[in-house]
Amino acid sequence: MFGIPGKSPITMTKTAEAQIAKLMASGGHKGLRIGVKKGGCAGMEYTMDYVDEVDPNDEVVEQNDACVIIAPMAQMFLFGTEIDYEVALLEAGFKFRNPNVSEACGCGESIKFDDALTTEQS
Repeated sequence: MFGIPGKSPITMTKTAEAQIAKLMASGGHKGLRIGVKKGGCAGMEYTMDYVDEVDPNDEVVEQNDACVIIAPMAQMFLFGTEIDYEVALLEAGFKFRNPNVSEACGCGESIKFDDALTTEQS
């Protein structure tokens, strides 16, 4: 919807791709929906949900066996994002390297986008 023809709106590292494919296979889901919602100390949070039905307005990104579906309202916020999956000593989880983020809170759970993006949504 907000993409550039021939360019994927998001990319996935090999580890993220493998983890998403594993999650899809274990539950028989069509993909993983990525979105954003208001919340957290910086103002916005990423959301992730399993998808069994793809909405016609969703942006679908397939990379080998992994499928990420981007919710319509999140497309402009996520364009250019790289999704990674990191495993550390005390935690494991998806990490978003998003060039549209202007600030992130100390806990790493919430983000703030450039005012130009959030103003367009109002």
